Amino acid sequence: MASLGYVVIAIGFGVAGGVVGRIKGSSFLLWFLISGAVPVFGLMAAIAYRFERDELRRQCPRCGKVVKIYDALCMRCGMELELPEVAVMSEGMEQRARRKARA
Repeated sequence: MASLGYVVIAIGFGVAGGVVGRIKGSSFLLWFLISGAVPVFGLMAAIAYRFERDELRRQCPRCGKVVKIYDALCMRCGMELELPEVAVMSEGMEQRARRKARA
């Protein structure tokens, strides 16, 4: 009976961690698994995790794909990327600028 209680608690923390992770722009499944495996600490890690939409981006000089500024390799062409001098606007900033332009 005690193990059933742990499973319910783990699923509850898993769902909470997954929702927080998804809100921050990451994978629901990844944060569900982390928060379910280590209930309290997994949820705290999801809360402390960065917002993916607010990360600056850069453009690959070889293929032009826009990737996060912290990525070391372009996922399209495999080129090793150096830290750029100019960054591209983050997704969050682009969305706010579009909303402001419509208003």
